[in-house]
Amino acid sequence: MDHFAGLDVSVKETSVCIVDDSGRIVREVKVPSEPAALLQILKSDDYSFKRIGLEAGPLSQWLFSGLAEVDLPVICVETWHMRAVLQAQINKTDRNDARGIAQMMRAGLYRPVHVKTLRSQKLRMLLTHRKLLQSKAIAVDNDLRGTLRNFGLKVGVIGTVRFEARVRELLDGFPDLAELVEPLLIVRRTLRDQIAILHRRLLAIVRSDDVCRRLMTVPGVGPVVAIDLSGYRGCARALPKLQGGRSGLRTDASQVSIRRDRPLRCHIEVWR
Repeated sequence: MDHFAGLDVSVKETSVCIVDDSGRIVREVKVPSEPAALLQILKSDDYSFKRIGLEAGPLSQWLFSGLAEVDLPVICVETWHMRAVLQAQINKTDRNDARGIAQMMRAGLYRPVHVKTLRSQKLRMLLTHRKLLQSKAIAVDNDLRGTLRNFGLKVGVIGTVRFEARVRELLDGFPDLAELVEPLLIVRRTLRDQIAILHRRLLAIVRSDDVCRRLMTVPGVGPVVAIDLSGYRGCARALPKLQGGRSGLRTDASQVSIRRDRPLRCHIEVWR
């Protein structure tokens, strides 16, 4: 007899519902949201699972990897599609959601989504953290420019390297303002140092990756876009279908290096 399971995942606990091929509920239990705790339930010899479903969410990649490593037929399903069905329930609880997911897996009424590999997740984390630090550093620069302008001190057009020296030059003769600006300059210097560390890490990955180096032969594609596109490696099903039935890679590149010192924000589309 085939069995189907639905997992309603929250941060602390996961509601598990197991049904047979006739739709009868075999077991319901709530366990901690940990792969080991789920495996104690799902690896039992009493069940022969055909499909195990869980919604895409913050913990889905981690739990999916833990279950897939032991060859369980786990499927990550689209959140919006599943939510539209589950909202039809009168009493929407974690327990009822797990029941609904299990029944949807039994009936085959679900939309699977691709789960990124561990490598792709690490590359995404690198790009996300780098972009976060960049946005904070730019915000500090803009705040310094705006606040100093109130006192008639204009930073003007200046590069990143000479920015701090220019600010100190303007503050010469204003010791009271210098005391207020100094903490921001320290924060800005720290942010720039950490951005450089992450960027060096990014460049090291690109140099050692043949796919990234090949992508950089395309005009307008720099290290950031190359490493972003390389994250789609091995997930052809996740690629969107383009006109004419061809599949392709599409990314909203936050930064495309046309010249080393001149980033161009644009929309890059690479055909496979």
